[in-house]
Amino acid sequence: MPRVTSAVPRKKRHKKILKQARGYFGASSRQYKSAKDAVEKAMLYNYRDRRQRRRNFRRLWITRINAAARLNGTTYSQLMSGLKDKNINLDRKVLAHLAVHEPEAFKVVVEQTDR
Repeated sequence: MPRVTSAVPRKKRHKKILKQARGYFGASSRQYKSAKDAVEKAMLYNYRDRRQRRRNFRRLWITRINAAARLNGTTYSQLMSGLKDKNINLDRKVLAHLAVHEPEAFKVVVEQTDR
């Protein structure tokens, strides 16, 4: 039987990790073991932060809606309650866009929710 080594698959595996680690500082971009650890950690951060991005955007939208609502004489909670009561289905992303880019349209929405 000929002797089998894992040279080709190992080289391929190492190249894949080192390619992902390109741009890292020092040994993390050159040595396989350090690069593997750095890439694994980066993947964990990547996974976590994809979820955190959604949370952060929701917080930003709520902050913008609240600021615009207060300029129009109401609060965020009163505005959202009024929207629900009047059965106006606008999500926070759209409301935040209106608040920042189209204040007149946002003002109309606020007037619709006044009791």
